[in-house]
Amino acid sequence: MNIVLHQPEIPSNTGNIGRTCAATGTKLHLIEPLGFKLSEYAVKRSGMDYWERVDYRRYINYAEFLSAHPGARIWMASTKARRVYTEADFAPDDFIMFGKESGGIPEEILKENEEFCIRIPMLPGTRSLNLANSVNIVLYEALRQLDFPGMERSGRFAKEFPGGEAVPGSG
Repeated sequence: MNIVLHQPEIPSNTGNIGRTCAATGTKLHLIEPLGFKLSEYAVKRSGMDYWERVDYRRYINYAEFLSAHPGARIWMASTKARRVYTEADFAPDDFIMFGKESGGIPEEILKENEEFCIRIPMLPGTRSLNLANSVNIVLYEALRQLDFPGMERSGRFAKEFPGGEAVPGSG
């Protein structure tokens, strides 16, 4: 899977999304301009020690992103969409795009790709959810549809390990 952030503005959101991408083997695509520097403390703090494991690419603009991925199927998450994200039929190489925190994906891009626009249901009068939360909701639905490829599906309690100690990083 691929997550695309179109002009993200808040470093902690991108850090959290990077951590999710590292934990799920998902590629992260960042379309500039970014509202921060990737070297900022907030990005690293939110991504924790996972940021070094994030497979990410940066693009100068949306046009460069499109030219780098001709023919890609891009699902676009937006509150303007008419279809719910659970109605999408995700494939392993799909891209799921999210817009900047203050305005989402530009409307002209959404209009050109209306059949691939999806939304997360919310109560009337709710503007939007947090970007990192939205990415997690939609990405995990896509991964569920694909039967969580390559991911661990069960865990163990500490008492199941020799000596009853938990393995570092397993909690």
